[in-house]
Amino acid sequence: MIQAGDFPADFRPVPGLANAHLQTLLPRVLPRPAPDMTRETLELPDGDFVELAWCGRSATSERAPLLVMFHGLEGSVDSPYARHVMASAEQSGWRAVLMHFRGCGQWPNRLPRAYHSGDTADARYLLATLRHRYPHATIAALGVSLGANMLLKLVAEEADDRLQLRGAMAVAPPVDLAACADTLEHGMARIYQRHLLDALKDKVMPRLADGELPLDLQPDDLGDLATLRAYDDVVTAPLHGFTGAEDYYRRASAGPLLDRIELPTLILHAADDPFMPPGLYDRLSLGTGVRLERAGHGGHVGYVEWRDGRLASWLARRVAQQLDHWATVMR
Repeated sequence: MIQAGDFPADFRPVPGLANAHLQTLLPRVLPRPAPDMTRETLELPDGDFVELAWCGRSATSERAPLLVMFHGLEGSVDSPYARHVMASAEQSGWRAVLMHFRGCGQWPNRLPRAYHSGDTADARYLLATLRHRYPHATIAALGVSLGANMLLKLVAEEADDRLQLRGAMAVAPPVDLAACADTLEHGMARIYQRHLLDALKDKVMPRLADGELPLDLQPDDLGDLATLRAYDDVVTAPLHGFTGAEDYYRRASAGPLLDRIELPTLILHAADDPFMPPGLYDRLSLGTGVRLERAGHGGHVGYVEWRDGRLASWLARRVAQQLDHWATVMR
């Protein structure tokens, strides 16, 4: 179903490289930008902290526009998409900062908890901090995968624009968490599920063994978990106040909230994303601020095109276009 705010994306994959799994993996083989990075620890009101990675902080003007980025599940500033997008933002005259979700930076977080797809409090606190620090700067936000769902939920929750954002971008957001969890249990998508599940287990295992986490779970039980849904049911949900995976998915999914969004918000979605079920947006209503761009191909946060005689990130180019548009509107 095509509705207002629903547009075709202009992404064109390289002939022969349109396969969803190739697109998903190709960013890992692209030459990765290595912009100058500085790190910062942001203390949170509850006594925990998140780690920030800054790119382009060489811009000395406090009025320089700022792009705030939120990564995907078990991602970081070293994720291929993060490096490409942040470098592209810097080339467009924006500073960029990526917030690592709790425990995803260089250090384990302090409190007996982690992060999840609907956890908007830390992002809200970061944006308020940056607004106070840079009162004259234009600020935009971008989320990828888990971080994209979180950002959409945050933007929907703040309908009166207390966030004071110029706009938001959501790349491959799993806006129906239950349906996406089901999708990852079938076919080749199980490979991605296994990779993500192993990363989650590796992180939580030592904390569980040391008795840091208030879970009714033994280390051996953790090893038996075979799906993300099973992990969310016994780890993510109880750590963060949900009764189980279904309760978590229902309360954390951004899809039912999209019709509330008035802030200019770009959503990028690939129809062949192996993390998403077919027709993900067909039964969802879009708010007046939402522009949904759907591509036939692109995989999960892939979007690799042929440009200037080489493979390149269309995603980084599309982000730069959007930032240039917002910068033009600001003038």
